[in-house]
Amino acid sequence: MKRTLLAALACLSLAACATPTHFQPAGGPGAVGFSELRIEPGRYRVTFQGGPGAPEAQVQDYALLRAADLALAEGYDWFRIVDRSVRQTGYGGASVGLGVGGMSFGRHSATGVGVGTGFPLSGGPALQASLEVLMGRGPRPPGEDVYDARGVRASIGGRAI
Repeated sequence: MKRTLLAALACLSLAACATPTHFQPAGGPGAVGFSELRIEPGRYRVTFQGGPGAPEAQVQDYALLRAADLALAEGYDWFRIVDRSVRQTGYGGASVGLGVGGMSFGRHSATGVGVGTGFPLSGGPALQASLEVLMGRGPRPPGEDVYDARGVRASIGGRAI
């Protein structure tokens, strides 16, 4: 009974280690948060790495928010997304493993077979959204992938944690 209780508590404490997704600079490669690369003046690649289990919409919204913040910081009014992608990083799903081993002790020998399963305790896969954005000044041009930087900041910025 004590072993079962200890195992359950260990699982719960590991589950509590899941990395929450906050709008913040990434602390390094693969860390939760945003990063950007200036390709040329007015053109950036913006990436947001979500934590395990973060919804895809949140990860994409935070990438958009970072693009809007960059545009405003550089004195631009709008930005156009010229390329976008979302990919899964980290955990890929449940797993099953099989192991076989043997050993000899002089005139005695032993053979063992083991089967194991694994499943995530962290809430699921982590997603990364990447946007390549082109920024501009003046009235926003028409198009589905053109965003008003102030409008994005006002809309998504209020929800960002």
